[in-house]
Amino acid sequence: MSDEVWTALGVIGQIVFSARFVVQWLFSEYRRRSVIPISFWYLSILGAAMLLAYSIHLRDPVFILGQAGGVIIYARNVQLRLREARGLHSKRTST
Repeated sequence: MSDEVWTALGVIGQIVFSARFVVQWLFSEYRRRSVIPISFWYLSILGAAMLLAYSIHLRDPVFILGQAGGVIIYARNVQLRLREARGLHSKRTST
């Protein structure tokens, strides 16, 4: 890929990654309490994965380490939320 495409990927990745804070803020305003919606974690994974690809292209070990760790943490949060949702669903259907 050309440098322009890589730069675009990095910029779009950063926009997606930053958008998660806007989503969280709006969702919290809507609920009138601090809430982290599942979409926050999905945007975190997508943005971090895009930035990870960009950092690998740059061969920047500091950037790679930071984004790789984030992807793992964000994916784990999604896993926990999905497990929690399944548990709540099974409790509702069993009563």
